[in-house]
Amino acid sequence: MRQASRSPRRWRTGSPAAITLHAIAALALAGCGTSGASSAADASSSGRTGETRQELPAAPGMVSIASFVDQHTTCLDLTPGREYDAAGRSAAWGGEEALDPSWGIAERAVCEDRFADAVALLKVRDMKTFQAAVKEDGHADFLVGRDFAVVPVNGRTVQDLAGAGLKFLTCDPDFSAPSGYSTARAFVDGCVLSNYVPAT
Repeated sequence: MRQASRSPRRWRTGSPAAITLHAIAALALAGCGTSGASSAADASSSGRTGETRQELPAAPGMVSIASFVDQHTTCLDLTPGREYDAAGRSAAWGGEEALDPSWGIAERAVCEDRFADAVALLKVRDMKTFQAAVKEDGHADFLVGRDFAVVPVNGRTVQDLAGAGLKFLTCDPDFSAPSGYSTARAFVDGCVLSNYVPAT
């Protein structure tokens, strides 16, 4: 996963202090049931482009997002984003973006994984608006559900999230997935959702 241009550092795979989604080869499509986050439906749904794809997991609030993440990796000490940033802890994605209405982020919080690295949790008000901002930024990729996004810092934590039912959102025009992986158009032209994440 590439960071947004305003993010405090660029992530690299293989270091606990570094990152990211490029560390995993794939995200499984299986749904995840939790008491706080709704399960991905087994039935497929037809997207606006006429393509059929599985439902993404949804979460009604920040505690539900944290619970979802904690089922697949560790999500400790959930803290509101601005409070987390003010504490001077390890950098987490989205401090500036969450304040920018063009990103459509309703709420941002941060928890820490088992390596004490940040995992940014984003409750997204409008996924189409969010995707448009991702495309405009040109440097960021995310793991997304139906109405939330997750941005881990540590590549091993990204590996832990494999199988969570999230999709890799990218607007990189050079992105392509090998045969056998799914790729579907996102809400915004030029952006795609996939269960494949390219290695660095």
